[in-house]
Amino acid sequence: MFGPRRRGWLRPWILSMLEATPKNGAEIITEVEKASMGWWRPSPGSVYPLLDGMVQDGLITRREDGKYEITNKGKDEMDWTHGPWRHHHRPTTVDAMLNEIESYLSYFEDIARADKPKITQHTNQIKAIKERFNSLTETLSA
Repeated sequence: MFGPRRRGWLRPWILSMLEATPKNGAEIITEVEKASMGWWRPSPGSVYPLLDGMVQDGLITRREDGKYEITNKGKDEMDWTHGPWRHHHRPTTVDAMLNEIESYLSYFEDIARADKPKITQHTNQIKAIKERFNSLTETLSA
């Protein structure tokens, strides 16, 4: 999610945000920061040129109040865009669910290595989930 790949995710992420409700650029930056748990705050130099390009591409419009709104063309693009930015995306197979769980686990491992206090407060919940997985694997092995 981080590094060079994150910039490629910003466009569909913004479309997903605007699909839910119109936002201005500052609100988009703040929402990305919150969604990434503070790991990434895109710069205005990244967001505003991208928004301008998305307006030119007809994916979004800029309202008089300065908020951006998704267009039908933007919604059409969302129909074929897949990934974690899709709020209605839900894994539908066991393989897809396991892949998603594995992705989240990798994310938590990265947090634990880079900013341990950010995840330490969730230790009990992580242990409870671990116990549930242990119980499940015992049931499957029996």
